[in-house]
Amino acid sequence: MTSTYKVKHGGMAWGTRLAGAVLLLAGLGLIAWNERRVMDYAAAIQRHGAPVLDLGAAGRPAAGQYGSQTRVSGMPQIVDAPRDPEFNVRADTPILVRHVEMFQWREITVGGATHYELDWVDRPIDASTFARPAGHVNPGAFPIQGRQFEAGEVKLGNFRLSEKILRAFPGRTTVAPDEKTLPANLAATFQRVDDALVTSAKPAHPRLGDLRVSWEAVPLQSMTVLARIDGDTLIPAPAKEGDAGFDVQVGERSLLEVVPALPEPPQAVLPLRVIAFLLSSTGALLLALTGRMRRDALFALGIGAVVVSAVAGVMWLAGDAMAASVWLLFAVLGAGLAIWRVQQRTAQVH
Repeated sequence: MTSTYKVKHGGMAWGTRLAGAVLLLAGLGLIAWNERRVMDYAAAIQRHGAPVLDLGAAGRPAAGQYGSQTRVSGMPQIVDAPRDPEFNVRADTPILVRHVEMFQWREITVGGATHYELDWVDRPIDASTFARPAGHVNPGAFPIQGRQFEAGEVKLGNFRLSEKILRAFPGRTTVAPDEKTLPANLAATFQRVDDALVTSAKPAHPRLGDLRVSWEAVPLQSMTVLARIDGDTLIPAPAKEGDAGFDVQVGERSLLEVVPALPEPPQAVLPLRVIAFLLSSTGALLLALTGRMRRDALFALGIGAVVVSAVAGVMWLAGDAMAASVWLLFAVLGAGLAIWRVQQRTAQVH
């Protein structure tokens, strides 16, 4: 009976050790595979160029960011709205545009036949170039010019946006003028028709030389910007052939949507590191069940930290000295914990 017990007990011990060895090796294999993914991603980012900070809507200017490319998203905040001072038109928008048109003669040639018609045109038309200028003379230069007004300050998230980036914002929406806010001299000249101001006494029947002034604005909408960090401002990076140095897209766009050429980052890096550590620690605990350090969870945790951190640290040595030093520090701490537990057990025995 005693021999049977010894055989059975010995078989269980070997089974436990085998299970421990398998778990330990599984932990080491998992950490090696996980760190290789991270290292491959870092190498791919370096081949692509400078890394891109994915700050989103919550990112803030911080030391060490100068010159970095970043993705920032959210609803633009108009800190200092643009205003057309001549007409006293203001709008909460990054860009306000004044359009000026004059009712003028246009020459139209179709199939060899030339005819003339009056229409609203946004630039002076030189009638001297007409085939039949007589009776179709235009007034000439506009007394009021079209202009673009940009906001004094616009922020996206916690970053200011440079003028060049603001000018790339897409979309246009009509801005209706308020007759009550017009200066007295213009109020006597213009009247509102729909969403524009006209000088026509009879708006339904404008006459040669009448003016029509209207405004458009860039609509406020969720935006995603990829640009370079310059202090607290996003600016274009140095332009390359076929690349403006920045990108502006409507809506909340992920980094991979904005820069499709970027490699996809590895998923669940930290959870897999924790799992590798737990597998290795469990394996060490099973291996120690038949020895003096059996059932010592702290000793097993120390051994798990040593083997996992040592493997990861050695892998990072050639590519990133800082990452390798952090891993090796964990290995030293794990070794210290394991040695302390061995000393504690030895002291208890004596």
